[in-house]
Amino acid sequence: MCRRGRHWTRISLLLVLAVGCAGPASQRISTTQTAEAPCCEAGRNSSWRDSVVRTATELVGARTIEVNGRRVAYDCAGVTRAIFLPVGVDLYRSKLVAGRANGVKLIYRHVRQFGRIHQGPTVRPGDLVFFHNTWDANGDGEVNDPLTHVGVVEAVEPDSTVIFISRVAGAVERYRMNLMHPHRHRAEDGRVLNDYLRRKKRRDVEGTPYLTAELFTAFGTPILR
Repeated sequence: MCRRGRHWTRISLLLVLAVGCAGPASQRISTTQTAEAPCCEAGRNSSWRDSVVRTATELVGARTIEVNGRRVAYDCAGVTRAIFLPVGVDLYRSKLVAGRANGVKLIYRHVRQFGRIHQGPTVRPGDLVFFHNTWDANGDGEVNDPLTHVGVVEAVEPDSTVIFISRVAGAVERYRMNLMHPHRHRAEDGRVLNDYLRRKKRRDVEGTPYLTAELFTAFGTPILR
């Protein structure tokens, strides 16, 4: 992953809450990861999608984000939330929340209530992409941690590789995911099909997933009202 200089990014937003990707949750969310992942097709943009993608691309490389003079919670959920606030959508708002939940689960619940959770095959710029098990959130050494990461789809390439923007490893960057080849990091010509999204550790159990497509759980389409 490339390294960029430290800098501020300012966005004119209305609201900031410090709820991170990895906070505790009082309720387990049941989601199903399909054994056979669907292929992805690009869909047409709309004006709000253009705005969301433009904001996301402007944040690539940012290491801090300032909103109305305050820093946004600098994790995947906080950055994703910041990307949607300029179009009038607070992804943390949901009547489905009971008790404490991390930012990814808050966003997932918002989309369940006000949008659509789906597996494709049509994926549009501005959609959300959710992942399980990107790290050992509960610290038990098992691969059993639902909804630990989220990003914003920027584009879908002709070979169905989804490019998404998310905060990982210290900065907001672009990552790739190809559900047609979930266990391949690179194609034969060297192109990246799936980035590594989970860090390898010595105590990882056999069969631990590391690539984006292996960790994928669902896409989400917020509905703007």
